[in-house]
Formats: sequence, C-alpha cells, structure tokens
Amino acid sequence: MEKINLTEILKELEKINLWFDQLEEIDVEMGLTKVKEGMSLVNASRIRLKEIENEFEEIKKEMLEDKKLGQKE
Repeated sequence: MEKINLTEILKELEKINLWFDQLEEIDVEMGLTKVKEGMSLVNASRIRLKEIENEFEEIKKEMLEDKKLGQKE
C-alpha cells in the first residue's frame, strides 16, 4: 500500500483554502464538496501521522535495545 505524503495533503488543503478565499460568492454545493474533500484529507493526514509516530517509537525501541546489548558486552 502506498503511504500518504503529508506534504501533498498540505498542498491540497492549501488549494481548498485558496478556493474559498478567492470567491466573492460561494456556491454552497461546491463549498460542501470542498469541505468534505478537506475533511477526508485531514483524516488521511491523522492516520499517516499516527503511522509516523509508530515508526519513530519502533526506532526508539530498537535503539534502546541496541544500547542495552552494547552495555552487556
């Protein structure tokens, strides 16, 4: 499974934000679509951030185990 790129998500969220900022009159239906798209992107970023946190925790755990093994030698 391809990992979500947080940088790309932020770019897409910025595009949505700019869309709202540039309009003088908002199409409610299109606005709702953009909000839903934004929420989907936010949820995807939360999932990816949790995955990254888990990866860091795993690295930290491995480093601590390596350190303990080094002290025993």
